[in-house]
Amino acid sequence: MQCYIYRSSIKDGLYVYLAVEDGLDTLPEPVKKQLGDAEFAMALELTTDRKLGQEDIKKVMENLTNQGFHLQMPRDLETQLERLSSLPLSGKTEP
Repeated sequence: MQCYIYRSSIKDGLYVYLAVEDGLDTLPEPVKKQLGDAEFAMALELTTDRKLGQEDIKKVMENLTNQGFHLQMPRDLETQLERLSSLPLSGKTEP
């Protein structure tokens, strides 16, 4: 299965894998907003025996088949979420 990978110009570490080259117009609006002016990163041939650095190849292939795209979130997303969850709920943020 061929896929085309684009990186976000807004969020470092955010990538979208597409089943169709130049298929950015088919993405849902919220995804497009997160990508900004997406930049082409590479094209890959995906097979079940191929390893990806951060993603489960089977999940990527399933998402490409079912919805035409797969989002790879930034690596430190969990760290960011933990930090946010520890902030007080008063609406104030720590400096």
